[in-house]
Amino acid sequence: MKTIKLGTRASTLAVTQSTTIADWLRANAGVEVELVHISTEGDRSTEVVSGMGGQGVFVAALREALIRGEIDIAVHSLKDLPTAPHEHLTIAAIPQRVDPRDVLVARDGLTLGELPQGARVGTGSTRRAAQLNALGLGVDVVPIRGNVDTRLAKVASGEYDAILLARAGLLRLGRADEATELIDPLQMLPAPGQGALACECRADDVATIHLLDGLDDSDTRVAVSAERSLLAALEAGCSAPVGALAEVATGDDGDELWLRAVVGDISGSPTIRLSATGLPSEAAAVGERLAAEMLAEGADTLVAVASPTPGR
Repeated sequence: MKTIKLGTRASTLAVTQSTTIADWLRANAGVEVELVHISTEGDRSTEVVSGMGGQGVFVAALREALIRGEIDIAVHSLKDLPTAPHEHLTIAAIPQRVDPRDVLVARDGLTLGELPQGARVGTGSTRRAAQLNALGLGVDVVPIRGNVDTRLAKVASGEYDAILLARAGLLRLGRADEATELIDPLQMLPAPGQGALACECRADDVATIHLLDGLDDSDTRVAVSAERSLLAALEAGCSAPVGALAEVATGDDGDELWLRAVVGDISGSPTIRLSATGLPSEAAAVGERLAAEMLAEGADTLVAVASPTPGR
């Protein structure tokens, strides 16, 4: 039996995500899988994520290991992958997406609307900060770093009144019941690709690409393709406050693709929020068209201020 080396970041969440892929391969592809832990720049840095500046800080080391042949597959959170195609690598599978929405975890079971004026809400994301400030709730948005356990502990200790997280991470860790509010995308759109995983391998590794065939989910790939094409067309970098969410829904004439997006200023104003629809087969074009409409409304100015490094 062939042994596939699967590269993963060493965090509990990353290992949990990668283990689901390894288990699928063992059950469905007839191979053994060895998890290889790889430290990335993003893991080693103590800086807030939005301040790191470079693109792909959580994926570069994994990609380098792939190219060197040290691993056969790298599992990424899709939102961490740069949007530009890599010459030597391919995203062979995007499994079915987990709930992409954000959640609030607050003391005393509070919701966003119940937080008192001046409450300390932690997030390392300018996207979340911009949309939270746009709600005008009068809370104090403060930076935070650390893994999920560390962030949850800061609420439990009273250092923060609340934090914002991706629900997908809590679901995968079996801690979804710790959220005190599931945030409606009408209030806060997630990061492009949030909740989805990407299984990346070498573009010339036909055998491994074939092993991953059955893991790819077509609706998820369509949705994230629209979101990521929008991000690429906006030339938005890692720290840009851009949110996007696409969904494939059944319409009168067959499946339709719906894409909503927001670009904001971290202060909460101005904010540009638009939507577009189209055919699932034209996902990338739908994203590019919506980006063009947002750029015409001035999104380029907001992106330029927030994100000096394009391409994420």
